[in-house]
Amino acid sequence: MDDLVLELKTEIIKVLNLEGLKPDDIDNNAPLFGEGLGLDSIDALELIVLLEKNYGIKLEDPGKGREIFGSINIFAKYISENRKK
Repeated sequence: MDDLVLELKTEIIKVLNLEGLKPDDIDNNAPLFGEGLGLDSIDALELIVLLEKNYGIKLEDPGKGREIFGSINIFAKYISENRKK
């Protein structure tokens, strides 16, 4: 799962153009929205696209995004449990 966490951090930095951030700068347990990484609703849409494009997971209920994108660890766990094999 460590590889997935690093991959996710790298992809989030790239997709959201978080210039100046390195994967090590993102706390695995910090909230992605609000305090923590400080993402917003536009970023959430980008994460939904990333989820589908990179991992083959279509988020049927966008309302669940808040829960799934709670932190890097929660996001990685969701992907590992739901990705197309």
